[in-house]
Amino acid sequence: MSSTTIDTFSYRAAQRRSAVRLTRRGRVVVFMLALGALLVVAFLGAGIAGAATHRGHLATHSVTVQPGETLWGLASGASHGGDVRAMEQQIQDLNGLSISSVYAGQHLVVPN
Repeated sequence: MSSTTIDTFSYRAAQRRSAVRLTRRGRVVVFMLALGALLVVAFLGAGIAGAATHRGHLATHSVTVQPGETLWGLASGASHGGDVRAMEQQIQDLNGLSISSVYAGQHLVVPN
């Protein structure tokens, strides 16, 4: 056996034992699968975190704002002698209000 035959044999054996090589399409597929897995984990984490903030059911009722009423007035009536500012913020959060002004005829959800 000549030395070139042994070299060719060892070269072919090394090729068979080489790692998997990905094409460009294969790398894109692996990247997209990893990205999808990360998004699933992120959405599940956000859902769990969101569920942890809702500790219990808040009893509410709906009111229609009358002419001359203010959010402060509604909050002071709903706070039952408690912190009016906290109640005002809670009403804003429940109704998705960015400012504290309300208008006549507006329907608001107010805690009991």
